[in-house]
Amino acid sequence: MLNKKHRLTKHSAFVATYRQKRIVSDENFILYGGKNKDEQNYPTRVGFVVSKKIHKRSTKRNRIKRLARESYSNLLRNSEIGQSQLFQSLIFISKEGALGKNYEEICSSVKKLITLLAIKYF
Repeated sequence: MLNKKHRLTKHSAFVATYRQKRIVSDENFILYGGKNKDEQNYPTRVGFVVSKKIHKRSTKRNRIKRLARESYSNLLRNSEIGQSQLFQSLIFISKEGALGKNYEEICSSVKKLITLLAIKYF
């Protein structure tokens, strides 16, 4: 589980991240990146969004969020997160392609998007 200090919780934080318009995507997720960090003292906050348009059942939507959250948590724990710690916040928005994927596919997608975001905006 992701620690509370790593979670993006407030609506204003989501809106501020969306306004930055730093976007990369693949077949499973769209990743929004927030502002660059001035100080490295506090961790990057991460939010996960799955719309009702993806699936009407909350169990299916929650499964996608759980898999994405766990893959980000494992990458963070293993120090494989790369350049994502240079951003104040990250938001992963699910696409329909993520619905039938397993953990390994979600994890590789999350890692790939973080790498692409760092390359594109640094």
